[in-house]
Amino acid sequence: MANYVTTKTAEQSLVSALFKSLYMQMAAALTITGLTAWFVANSPAMISFLYSNSASIWILAIAQIGVVIWLSSRLFSMSTTTATMLFIIYSVLTGMTLSSIFLIYSGESIAATFLVTAGTFLVMSIIGYVTKMDLTKLGSILYMLLIGLIIASVVNIFLASSSLYWITTYVGVIVFVGLIAWDTQKIRNAFVEHGSYDESAQKIALLGALMLYLDFINLFLYLIRILGGGRE
Repeated sequence: MANYVTTKTAEQSLVSALFKSLYMQMAAALTITGLTAWFVANSPAMISFLYSNSASIWILAIAQIGVVIWLSSRLFSMSTTTATMLFIIYSVLTGMTLSSIFLIYSGESIAATFLVTAGTFLVMSIIGYVTKMDLTKLGSILYMLLIGLIIASVVNIFLASSSLYWITTYVGVIVFVGLIAWDTQKIRNAFVEHGSYDESAQKIALLGALMLYLDFINLFLYLIRILGGGRE
């Protein structure tokens, strides 16, 4: 019994330490993204460069996709330093993309939405961390909804339907609220299965930080449509 208690205590300490590292990396990435977005939005030269022609936006989008795919697929074959640098680069690229929100919404709306997103994230991540319920089936449903959400959003680029816009907005909030809990549980299980605090565990933490960072950013973008008054 004593050995079991000792093992559980060691496991909890390990998971706690890795999640601390994960959340610190995620917070740093969000800070970089926010500062980059603010800087670009307040630089006429950068705004002109990004939005004067569609090619700039496409190049930026392709660069984002390329970096996140490279980081996710090659993480365990690269050094921790390289992986961290790629995460930073991705955070900067995302910040450049998100600079447009400062041109559409007020600072008060952005700040309020960030606080709501942070509070929602905290609650759902705690639920994912402590719940004993297996969220795998929920995760599968959420991913199917996410695929449908992406397809609907692409279609609406051409349809420009206000109804579809709001449907995807509310579905998007539901999907990413759920994904925060599921991804947190999945990351926790990965830490427990790995069982040690080594370089591989640090890479798992970095990958987890990226996953939850993406959940946070996407939830924020859907919430600001609602709390920021939608399209202006």
